[in-house]
Amino acid sequence: MMRPVPAALVSVPDPSPDLLQRAAGVRRAAMALGRLSDGERRQAVEAMAAALEAAADQIVAANQADLAAAAADGLAPALVARLKLDAAKLAGAIEGVRQVAQLADPLGVRQLHRELDTDLVLERLSVPLGVLGVIFEARPDAVMQIASLAIRSGNGALLKGGREAGRSCAAILEALREGLAGSPVDPQALELLTSREESLGLLKLDGLVDLIIPRGSNELVRFIQDNTRIPVLGHADGICHLYVDREVDIDQALRIAIDAKTQYPAACNAIETLLVHRDAAPAFLAAALPAMAAAGVALRGDAVAQALGVSQLASDDDWSREYSDLVLAVRVVDSLERALDHISRYGSRHTDAICTTNASTAETFLRSVDSAGVYVNCSTRFADGFRYGFGAEVGISTQTLPPRGPVGLEGLVTYRYLMRGNGHIAADYASGVCSFTHRDLPL
Repeated sequence: MMRPVPAALVSVPDPSPDLLQRAAGVRRAAMALGRLSDGERRQAVEAMAAALEAAADQIVAANQADLAAAAADGLAPALVARLKLDAAKLAGAIEGVRQVAQLADPLGVRQLHRELDTDLVLERLSVPLGVLGVIFEARPDAVMQIASLAIRSGNGALLKGGREAGRSCAAILEALREGLAGSPVDPQALELLTSREESLGLLKLDGLVDLIIPRGSNELVRFIQDNTRIPVLGHADGICHLYVDREVDIDQALRIAIDAKTQYPAACNAIETLLVHRDAAPAFLAAALPAMAAAGVALRGDAVAQALGVSQLASDDDWSREYSDLVLAVRVVDSLERALDHISRYGSRHTDAICTTNASTAETFLRSVDSAGVYVNCSTRFADGFRYGFGAEVGISTQTLPPRGPVGLEGLVTYRYLMRGNGHIAADYASGVCSFTHRDLPL
């Protein structure tokens, strides 16, 4: 959530002289990067993709070493799933980098062009944010996504991966910087932070870092939000819902529910709660219980769901839990309004979906759920920058102010007002000597 942070911060150490020096280097490189042409930045991202392909064997080997260490340390299964970067997953991530290179240039877009008076013209143009500070747990592929989006949008980046992904992140960043070395972009635009002290120091780099993007647990995001004066963009929870309406195609709804829970249960866009209308519940759960069991999903239901065959009773805490695992809470509701009330109370404004054959009910759901993504008859797993055609994403934002949902290039730019005059002064307009025309010009 991008919001101001209270002045009273917990004790966070000042950044070390080395970190200050490196961050200043990233900022200098970012200033030069922001002045490069669309073609030069596109060339740089293509070079990054080629360098990743050339280093694929080293990156996969580094990830295997991280996975072995994680197994020895007893890392949680959800984090292990995010940590894994095999050859196929790496190839997909590299394709995402190439997609970023082909996206339209987000910089220099004229958003406003207005004549204030004769020879006094105002423009608003999109420009880079500056320097991003990104902190993430596991997910070494995030380094590629964030770095490519940062360079394409003219931003530098300080990247801090989790300790469990240290070898993978280092191998990836080495390849990325080797790619940039043969491009117009200074490789110093990307820096990797490797220690807890550096990640804490990052929180106090206001003036050098313009936006912090955390990707990880609720605890990580909350800690960052509470301990920095730098704007923060992210989401603390991914509590997504699927509501099965009374008028529904049972087979279609079951297929969607299975995908939304099991296709990648560690992802923040996997459903954690299944809401089922009372009229559809007997038929739907009769089909869903064996299908979920076959997929390894443990169900926790309310009293009505239990009466229909769900074996374990859900506690009050289950409605607000992000399992990130093959566990699903099930509640039977009497109406669409009850489902909307539940989502409003327990949802995290990430992504929520409805399965229904009633077009009017679908439109009511779309208008009523205040989440970044609201879907009809499709899986919540589509809430993803790559699937939206963004090429990649720096993260998911559940704030109500933009950017919202998967954040791609458009979330990494701001704008600047430019004015060109010919000796104009404000006093002439205050005195009535001159008057404004306020005439919009072609963009």
